[in-house]
Amino acid sequence: MPKRKKKPYFHHNVDAIAAAPLECFPDLDFEILMDAKLGGYDLPATVLCIIREHTHTGRRKEHIYQRRHAANHKIKKLMAEGKEFTIIDHEGCQHIDNTIPEYDDPLN
Repeated sequence: MPKRKKKPYFHHNVDAIAAAPLECFPDLDFEILMDAKLGGYDLPATVLCIIREHTHTGRRKEHIYQRRHAANHKIKKLMAEGKEFTIIDHEGCQHIDNTIPEYDDPLN
């Protein structure tokens, strides 16, 4: 079996960045930054949506979809199971809490 090649060293250019003049880094307007951060995710054009499933252990499972019918099928499945999930698409982010709390009847 042939030996695996060692990965090449990736040089971090921290010294070059620190030595660069401030003119190399233009100021960013606060409104532009907040629109980019709060406005939504930057998804590639090939991705329709990301469904982030919240498990009972507190972990997340991400499902990435390119086709609408497959994403709709997954959403219907998660809603039938009563799970909590988040849908991220090009328009924004929606959190769906589909869990039904246990009802404690005070009359019983």
